Amino acid sequence: MTDSLLTSLRDLAGPAPTTLADRVMDGWVRAPSPLGEVYAVVGDRGVRLLRPAAYAGDLDAFLEGYRERHGRPVRPAARPPRGLLPALRGRGPGPAVDLGELTPFARDVLAATARIPSGQTRPYGWVAREIGHPKAVRAVGTVLARNPVPLLIPCHRVTRGDGQVGQYLSGVADKVSLLEGEGVDLGGLADLAAGGVRYLGSDTTGVVCFPTCHHARRITAAHRQRFASLARARDAGYRPCRDCRPM
Repeated sequence: MTDSLLTSLRDLAGPAPTTLADRVMDGWVRAPSPLGEVYAVVGDRGVRLLRPAAYAGDLDAFLEGYRERHGRPVRPAARPPRGLLPALRGRGPGPAVDLGELTPFARDVLAATARIPSGQTRPYGWVAREIGHPKAVRAVGTVLARNPVPLLIPCHRVTRGDGQVGQYLSGVADKVSLLEGEGVDLGGLADLAAGGVRYLGSDTTGVVCFPTCHHARRITAAHRQRFASLARARDAGYRPCRDCRPM
């Protein structure tokens, strides 16, 4: 026998590491969320899948579908991963997530989406531009429609370029509920969109923002300027906000 084989056999004869089961099996938990109960499947590198229970349907079928798709057994977890419950309440950075099975493009889309602050929205085109693929708007939408960990990666904060809310994994009503719960004035955004307004500028700072940017929300009515395009704002002497980076 080779030395490497002898070493392998010796290791097998020793006690199994305490984390062995965690390495070969994923765990699932139930947790409360703004959308009601959710199911989360957690591997040794983080949360791999999260779905609202009302959307996922029967738990046994949900878990069986996970086993078939990922080829990994699933067992009940002893406790939620650290950070999951606070994140679902909108507090804290959240738990680690495992996006290892996704393409680099999909991971880039989700990483950009994760940077959108609570209470703000960005259009699909913004995400595409942020990841260096400004023409891949439709592909961005496809990735977000398959987001494995909604709520933890807030794809509900990505909306259509025309000001409409757009679609969501578990339905438009859930997307509206999440955005309104974060304080987004969807009625006000709809009114701006109906008037062809996509950006708001402050004539005191000379900065133009997306309407949901925290800077835009502080502009008083007397100093608020409305723009249909970023080009028109630039022509009027305004510069893009460094925080929301309008496109």
